[in-house]
Amino acid sequence: MIGGDLRVCRLGFGAMRITGPGVWGEPRDPNAIRAVLRRAVELGVNFIDTADAYGPEVSERLIAETLHPYPADLLVATKGGYVRPGPGRWQHDGRPEHLRKACEGSLRRLGLEQIDLYQLHAIDEKIPFEESVGALAELRQQGKIRHVGLSNVSVEQIERAERIVPVVSVQNRYSLIDRAAKPVLEYCEEKGIAFICWFPLEKGALSRPPRALGRAAGARETPLAAQIALAWLLHQSPATVPIPGTSSIEHLEENIRSLEVSLTAEELAALDDYELRGTRRLRRELRTATRRARTVIRRRLLTRRQEADRT
Repeated sequence: MIGGDLRVCRLGFGAMRITGPGVWGEPRDPNAIRAVLRRAVELGVNFIDTADAYGPEVSERLIAETLHPYPADLLVATKGGYVRPGPGRWQHDGRPEHLRKACEGSLRRLGLEQIDLYQLHAIDEKIPFEESVGALAELRQQGKIRHVGLSNVSVEQIERAERIVPVVSVQNRYSLIDRAAKPVLEYCEEKGIAFICWFPLEKGALSRPPRALGRAAGARETPLAAQIALAWLLHQSPATVPIPGTSSIEHLEENIRSLEVSLTAEELAALDDYELRGTRRLRRELRTATRRARTVIRRRLLTRRQEADRT
């Protein structure tokens, strides 16, 4: 339940990946994307999360073109607070005037008179947080949005926002191998706030079957790694709503079957242990990426020096 009046499936659909590469432009096969969206609704998914920044505008438009008029129980949530200068590039914009304009654009593209759940996509450090949240509170008072949500926030920021407007959802990164937002999840569970997990499969990294995920299922028929990772999230708290995204009907159907996976206490303990090793793996990858970046930077500096010497 979101906001006390919006009943949603425990597994939503994240619509960031229905755009082109770099979350930019049209998808390679728009018809395939439309088929995925229709199949999601057929399978009982009644919560789709999008944003004006996805495409930009492409994700919202495809959802409306495919599903509008929407089923009565379908919640299409969207977000504002980013601008997109190019593929793979994101810039914060939490100015009240931008958020008002972004909301108006989302209403128009989605074909709605009121957005059931509108979320502040990210915190813009250049703008007082209360001003950004205040803009959403005004939009709620005007009837343009029904409920307000936040994304990528701390407990302290949620508390500050709640002094201005009721907060019904928080969307933070959370997965089997990234549990940094655990205090936020605990706060949300205590306060009855929906906790929407983005990147629940870590861009597909948890779709591959690492040995620990296989062991977690014991001797019974082993679900797919992605299904176990999603089931683990569903077991963490009644507040969690993972939103895996995909452009494949096959992967969508696999993800939905995670709702049927039940994990024992022993299996959950094995997965808790996996987090430690998963974190170490991520740290190794980060160190490797950092070394590679330094090498590239050194080469660029050397090239510039050589060019300067020649001139």
